[in-house]
Amino acid sequence: MNRTNTPKGYTLIELTVVVFLIGIMLAVSIPRFRYSLITDNLKSTTRRIVGLIKGLRNEAIREQKIYLLHFDIGSNQLWIDFDDITREEREMAQEKAFRLPSDVRIMDVWTKGKGKRVDGEVVIRFSKKGYVEQTVIHLGAEDGREFTLLLNPFLAKIKSYDNYVDIY
Repeated sequence: MNRTNTPKGYTLIELTVVVFLIGIMLAVSIPRFRYSLITDNLKSTTRRIVGLIKGLRNEAIREQKIYLLHFDIGSNQLWIDFDDITREEREMAQEKAFRLPSDVRIMDVWTKGKGKRVDGEVVIRFSKKGYVEQTVIHLGAEDGREFTLLLNPFLAKIKSYDNYVDIY
């Protein structure tokens, strides 16, 4: 029997089955992928710190106050206050500090003129004009991933790198 005249191609049923299988695979994989993006503590913490820094810069300009962003590397938390507050207000601000998730840590903070700090408290000063000291913040996760945030003195943009970058 000669099969040279048989048509070549796929039937509608075969195409339907393949499309159905692709749909099932996407339905199973996309929610997991989306969940991992949303619940990634390192990325969400990095975004939160970037937003906080941008907000502080704008607030310093708008209110014409010197704002201070404190990083306590040992306790893995940060808080905000401003230059001319009372001691009680400063203590209350510290009590309301944002604690980083347990799987994210502040690895170190480098500021121009003061160098790299791997423990203790580091204070970043935002001037009334929104200027900030040149600063590099390194964040790390338990799984070994690292992020670097670079604050430039005169630029409102914050550079973010998804690895450990030494700028100094």
